[in-house]
Amino acid sequence: MAAQNGKDLLIKVDVSGSFETLAGLRATRISFNAEQVDVTTLESTGGWRELLAGAGVKSASLSGSGVFKDGATDERARQMFFGSETPAFQVIIPDFGVVQGPFQVTSIEYAGAHDGEATYELALASAGALTFTAA
Repeated sequence: MAAQNGKDLLIKVDVSGSFETLAGLRATRISFNAEQVDVTTLESTGGWRELLAGAGVKSASLSGSGVFKDGATDERARQMFFGSETPAFQVIIPDFGVVQGPFQVTSIEYAGAHDGEATYELALASAGALTFTAA
């Protein structure tokens, strides 16, 4: 796979039945996690740890930071947080595919300096099963 443009990693949220990019994002990140279930016993070969395949909780997290650009998506982010909503999101990963499913905004931070732009940071956690569609 060739090098990719970071700006092509997009986070989109369901707004009235269609997915819209969260406006003003400058940096985005997605991570996938799977908890381990250790089934090591005294009989484990050579004392090596053994893990139970297919067990454990899977999760994903999204984060992004940016500047205010669009009143509608800014309002949507606030609405999701204060309403504890879990709408559908799409994450477009260039030349890899699309991850889609429900996420909840777990934190939202606003910042600004007297001589700069107002910025925000979002963190989201998966809130159900995710699907992956290869590019």
